[in-house]
Amino acid sequence: MAEKDGHFDAWKDKKDGTQVIAADRYLEPHADSLRYRFSKYNEIKNAIEESEGGLDKFAQSYKSFGLHAVEGGVEYREWAPGAQSVAVFGDFNGWNRNSHQLTRGEFGIWTTTIPDNEDGSPGVPHGSKVKVCIVTPGGMHLDRNPAWATYLIQNPSTLLFDTVFWNPPEEQKYQWKHQKHPPAPECMRIYECHVGMGSADPKVGTYDEFTDNILPRIKDLGFTAIQIMAIMEHAYYGSFGYHVTNFFAISSRSGDPEGLKRLIDTAHGMGLVVLMDVVHSHASSNSMDGINQFDGTDHQYFHEGERGRHSLWDSRLFNYGQWEVIRFLLSNLRWYMEEYHFDGFRFDGVTSMLYKHHGIQVQFSGDYREYFGLHVDVDACVYLMLANDLVRQLNPESGITIAEDVSGMPTVCRPVSEGGLGFDYRLGMSVPDKWIELLSKEKDEAWNMGNIAFTLTNRRWNEATIGYAESHDQALVGDKTLAFWLMDAAMYTSMGLDQQSPVVERGVALHKMIRLISYGLAGEGYLTFMGNEFGHPEWVDFPRAGNGFSYEKARRRWDLADNKGLRYSQMQLWEKLMHELETSHFFCRKSVHQYVVLAHDGDKVVAFEKGDRLLFVFNFHPTQSYTDYRIGTHWGGKYRLVLDSDGTNVGGQGRVHWHVVHQTSNSPWQSRSHSLQLYLPSRTCQVYHCFELDSEAEEAARKAAPAAAAATTAETVTEVDAVKAAPEAKAAAAPTDVAAPEVAAKADVPKKSPA
Repeated sequence: MAEKDGHFDAWKDKKDGTQVIAADRYLEPHADSLRYRFSKYNEIKNAIEESEGGLDKFAQSYKSFGLHAVEGGVEYREWAPGAQSVAVFGDFNGWNRNSHQLTRGEFGIWTTTIPDNEDGSPGVPHGSKVKVCIVTPGGMHLDRNPAWATYLIQNPSTLLFDTVFWNPPEEQKYQWKHQKHPPAPECMRIYECHVGMGSADPKVGTYDEFTDNILPRIKDLGFTAIQIMAIMEHAYYGSFGYHVTNFFAISSRSGDPEGLKRLIDTAHGMGLVVLMDVVHSHASSNSMDGINQFDGTDHQYFHEGERGRHSLWDSRLFNYGQWEVIRFLLSNLRWYMEEYHFDGFRFDGVTSMLYKHHGIQVQFSGDYREYFGLHVDVDACVYLMLANDLVRQLNPESGITIAEDVSGMPTVCRPVSEGGLGFDYRLGMSVPDKWIELLSKEKDEAWNMGNIAFTLTNRRWNEATIGYAESHDQALVGDKTLAFWLMDAAMYTSMGLDQQSPVVERGVALHKMIRLISYGLAGEGYLTFMGNEFGHPEWVDFPRAGNGFSYEKARRRWDLADNKGLRYSQMQLWEKLMHELETSHFFCRKSVHQYVVLAHDGDKVVAFEKGDRLLFVFNFHPTQSYTDYRIGTHWGGKYRLVLDSDGTNVGGQGRVHWHVVHQTSNSPWQSRSHSLQLYLPSRTCQVYHCFELDSEAEEAARKAAPAAAAATTAETVTEVDAVKAAPEAKAAAAPTDVAAPEVAAKADVPKKSPA
């Protein structure tokens, strides 16, 4: 009988936010911090229940705030507690800042109704421009966009963004065709993408172009989810969508709301889960277009003074303890799930949210004291717990949330009911940093296999991670894609299949290996950024003064991947084959077997077991190949090759024979009960599948034995009957039938004696 774990038993049933301690002993000294966090969460949630009718209703505030067509006119509601007066103006009233004043109510909430015209036409027509004028107690007149505006376009004369009242007639609204939220995939294979960059031409791509041209590519490659960046309106295109000005509005550069709805609906029709890269960690400091200083004060949505400003990002930081801020942000999530059918979210900048120091000039060592204490923003933690509650409530099937947290805070991906923050996954952000470090600072011969294996597996065992070799972060100007780190200028001249280049040979080989080992060992899900699946060259650089406002590097060169005469097409095929392998033999999912068998620094070999009886083998040695290299394995049986980076179809040299069946020996090796002997060409990786265990073969033989014995008995009886029938056969044979005597002679001699 197994010995009971007293620690686990002591904490496993706690309901005060400390249940997470059961699985992590290092949390026990911080039990009081966990209790306090959980009590604040319950306090806010209970207050929402009492004052607003519950989280569900509270998060539907987008239905009342902002501009809405109602019976007899258009209603406008805005929270502006610091304003002396508020007026709405625009095309509908000849831009008169005084004619349509709002009335102040409780808590600084202002309202008015703009009546329809006498002829029955709408008082604020669809597509008309609208602004709001805030008058401060000091007499300043501030022209603002409504904080809950759902669509804006840039004014070409002023370059400022103007709110557009979006209320199309029914025949112009997009008609949904597919399920609102598809089921979650068994394996999260995420394609991180940017619609504006989706065009091959140097311009801003549109929602329709992405739907028609890019979604089919993503589906064909084998991805199961897309994560769309830069959806929320941002006045500065070069911010990559991370300096949000208008939270409820989609980016108008790529089209209108109906175009985005078509994109998401089409993706759902392909079975793709659609995640939105949501930015609730900060907001643009642009007050002319966005919500900064909306009512003239420094502290409406944000913390006042220095605490309300991010010194590195030049942006504003939300006050998550403010009631109306919680309303605004939770409603923002629900708006995108209800109006656009987004399934879930990747939360950007979570580290900045979790700590009052925002991670600035802090090196996280893993000491748990770094994750608890007065430097933690408990209000932000509570908001994230409520946000994850809401997403799960609205979409239990595929309401997936991912945290971008570099600190490694424990409990981020544990259920709220246990005392965690409630995310499904966190990003494995140390992995791409490791690859950049190796490629920029180390020679191939100096790569430490043990350190690579450690970095790839160094994550919290009970919190799921999205592993990746590179995302958009690594491609931004000032850095380079992995492919460009590996091959640099040779990518301009030597990528033809008929060209020989040692630089390209090395680069393509390592690119394939880095992607597969990251996919196989770095997490329970996988991500790549748009274009990196085929080794997109160079870097990402949005139009700005420093590059002459060029779109040259803010696009994707799909033509490179589609050109069968270039190595890019083979690199793209490798990506597709990796996903096909995961589909047929799972290895990148939650709660699957993983064991690093070998990380030999001298030989530069890494081997590990993963998932559906798969053995991954990597030989990073730049020149040394190995014959009959012995590798230990847990599964004794027959193995066949299922993925090979040295295959000629993916740009390899074809040195490994695909048809060979490998049988393990029962000799223990490397702490495993069985072992295989394999050929490992230099700078290649292979995956072998144990398609038949020794125990399965023995069981099959045991089951087959009675049937084989029965078949033998039947055969013997048939032969005896043939002997008895031989005289009649001879007598009946025609004299000219030369075959009959031969047949008879053979029949006279039975193969076996009857039992």
